[in-house]
Amino acid sequence: MEATGIPALDAALVWGGAISVIGAVTTVLWRALRASSHLASRAGQFLDDWYGEEERAGVPARPGVMERLGDLETGLQQVRHEVRPNSGGSLRDAVDLANWRLARLCPDPDPAAGPCGDGEDPGEPPPPAAAH
Repeated sequence: MEATGIPALDAALVWGGAISVIGAVTTVLWRALRASSHLASRAGQFLDDWYGEEERAGVPARPGVMERLGDLETGLQQVRHEVRPNSGGSLRDAVDLANWRLARLCPDPDPAAGPCGDGEDPGEPPPPAAAH
C-alpha cells in the first residue's frame, strides 16, 4: 500500500476503507438474515395451511389440507351417486323414470320410430325410487 505522505490523510483513508468493508459485510449479512427470515415465515404459513390450525379465542379452526381433501372426496362420492343409475334413489334414476313415463304418455307419431327414433319400445320402467 502506498502512502500519500500525509499521516492524517493516510489514517482517514484506512479508516474509511475499513468502515466501507464493515458496512458492506453488514449489508450482505442483513440481507441474508432478512431473506432467511422471510423464507422461514413463508414455510411457517405453508405448514399452518398444510396441518391446519386449532380454534383459538375469536378465531375459528381451519382444517388442514388432508382433512379438506377428504371432504372433497366425500362430496365427489355424493355427486357420483346422483349421476349414475343405482338402486333408484339417484337423480339419474329419477330422470330415467321421467323419460320412460314421458315416452309412455306421448308416443312418437311414427310407431316404427319409437321414442328415440330408433324403432325400440320404451321397455320396462327403471326400478322405483327407494324411499329415503
